[in-house]
Amino acid sequence: MYNLARQLLFKLSPETSHDLSLDLIGAGGRLGLNGLLSKAPARLPVTVMGLQFDNPVGLAAGLDKNGGAIDGLSQLGFGFVEIGTVTPRAQPGNPKPRIFRLPEAEAIINRMGFNNLGVDNLVSRVKAAKYRGVLGINIGKNLTTPVEQAVDDYLICLNKVYAHASYITVNISSPNTAGLRSLQFGDSLKQLLETLAERRVVLARETGRQVPLAIKIAPDMSDDETVLVAQTLLQTGMDGVIATNTTLSRVGVEGLVHGDEAGGLSGTPVREQSTHIVRVLASELGGKLPIIAAGGITEGRHAAEKMAAGASLVQIYSGFIYKGPALIRESVDAIAAMR
Repeated sequence: MYNLARQLLFKLSPETSHDLSLDLIGAGGRLGLNGLLSKAPARLPVTVMGLQFDNPVGLAAGLDKNGGAIDGLSQLGFGFVEIGTVTPRAQPGNPKPRIFRLPEAEAIINRMGFNNLGVDNLVSRVKAAKYRGVLGINIGKNLTTPVEQAVDDYLICLNKVYAHASYITVNISSPNTAGLRSLQFGDSLKQLLETLAERRVVLARETGRQVPLAIKIAPDMSDDETVLVAQTLLQTGMDGVIATNTTLSRVGVEGLVHGDEAGGLSGTPVREQSTHIVRVLASELGGKLPIIAAGGITEGRHAAEKMAAGASLVQIYSGFIYKGPALIRESVDAIAAMR
């Protein structure tokens, strides 16, 4: 069924297809029909960051930026769903076209630019959702906020989503917001995370619950830079790291139509690069901090590969676009087989 749907959807522009698919998933969720799209994966419970997951395969942020299809997505078999990236104020993102399919490489290039309806809108949709599983909310900064003041935007989002998230992801690695990736390094990273950690202490006291904070990093760092990031995460009391976001590299798409478009590359070409970052993180962290692996999972064996590299959970995005809900079950089965 999904293969037929994909053939039809791929005749549309990527962004039109994305919006239509999300609307259909949302409608299917309201009608309780999405479970018919694919056989549900077997339960494979796991505890990570103090949270109980039905299985270790989740949806990465970016597909449902505004939280409009939470119930529909949760019915497809994901062990957890991450929504966003959301910013304090609504913003249109970058000019269209800004998503490009590279089907020969099972890849996507996007330069969306954190297009979203703002954090207040997202919170209202989370409140309306019936889903009670693990929900991650991914937060970022507005384009017009100077990077020197980025912490203010993250604090606004943290304050507003805290009571409604199972965990919160701090996105400092999108390549599509100017200057954002500079927050991954040195004192900028340390000061940002220390500030968020301090605010969490207050929020935890006010709400009676400590919500885990995970940091999403880029795949385009050297091993030395990755080690320094890992050390900073430990020093500042973070609860997890998501490796990785999209890449600026164009290895694997050279000469393909749209292969030279600006933006972040995801899908098969980033798989090995992302898995390498997972291995470096795992070596440095030594189990002290869980790793959520994302990047290039288009087959179940790729999910198992990420787990073998040191991940505790995995997330899919581009693979879900190309393979549909069956990839969730295939990934859960592959992870179960390696245990």
